[in-house]
Amino acid sequence: MSASSSDRVQKWFLKYQHVFVFSAPVLFIVGVVFAAPTTPNDPGLDYWLEFWWLFVPFLLGATIVNTVGISGSAIFVPFLIFIFPLFANPLEPETLVKVGLISEAFGLSSSSVAFIQYGLVDRRLALTLVGGAIPFVVGGALLSFVIPEPVFHALLGLALLAAAYLLFKTNLDHGGSEDDADAAADGGTAAAESAAADLPDDADKLGPAGVETAADGTVTRVDRDGDDYSYTRGGYLRRAANYSIGGTFQGLAGFGIGELGIISMLGTKVPVRVAIGTNHIVVALTAILASLVHVFGGGLVGGHSLSIASTPWNMVVFTVPATVTGGQIAPYVSNALSTRTIKRFVAGLFGVIATALFLMAAGLG
Repeated sequence: MSASSSDRVQKWFLKYQHVFVFSAPVLFIVGVVFAAPTTPNDPGLDYWLEFWWLFVPFLLGATIVNTVGISGSAIFVPFLIFIFPLFANPLEPETLVKVGLISEAFGLSSSSVAFIQYGLVDRRLALTLVGGAIPFVVGGALLSFVIPEPVFHALLGLALLAAAYLLFKTNLDHGGSEDDADAAADGGTAAAESAAADLPDDADKLGPAGVETAADGTVTRVDRDGDDYSYTRGGYLRRAANYSIGGTFQGLAGFGIGELGIISMLGTKVPVRVAIGTNHIVVALTAILASLVHVFGGGLVGGHSLSIASTPWNMVVFTVPATVTGGQIAPYVSNALSTRTIKRFVAGLFGVIATALFLMAAGLG
């Protein structure tokens, strides 16, 4: 296939990505209903519709976390620990993490494609980060099979407290400050117009989007709305440290790499919208990896062996389409609402949940 044909195919895929994205959960549900082994020998309609109500909280949770650029399981797992048992039987830790990861993998994959469509993903940076995080994600996932439940809750609480602190501390607003905006309005209009002709505009991207890397390593990126961003990919060691710790928690509890990862990218001067978009790729791929280990890896470490049949399929047939929908909504919400408000809400929620988890770990919950 020639370069021009490849560009046309890529542009066509991005233009109609929502069709392909929403086809994935349909195929998943059909495959689960007709092919996945389930606990009941002959599951009827009552079995498949038992957890229909999970669609709403998972849709809301996926929209929130994808807007901020953090791991979906940071909300899904605590929801399954505290809220889910009020309406159904409690889940084992490894099972609820698995449900959270499977749902998160679909939701973040959906949101990742949407952010790619907007031109806000640095794929080279994302793949480098994923490669470095893989052994830590696998190790954390295997550890989840043998770690005692009180310790699991305590570690979950610590991860949430750290995420809450980092979210409060970090500026996740998509734009610059008001002072920067005023300065641009006063004297930068003519300069911006003259520089616009020099900005990259790739044929395989939607709108005036493009990306180019200068000889000195400076990356210039333009999104589909015409906004441009300039940064370098330096700071690999700092990001590697954060993603290794976050990757361990990603495998263990289903979240962590997104929260620590977004902080490290902003700390190395990656623009916030590019950091959030790129982080979606990292979290999505590591969530898929962690999901596979949680489904198949229990027997490797002498822990609880989770067969495919033990997966609560009647839950994920509703949580997967919910998170896919939330992932598609997120880029629009991120442009319409103040991310500062959303991240403060999420950080406060993390603090409350962490307190409850510490009480459970101490046997008081």
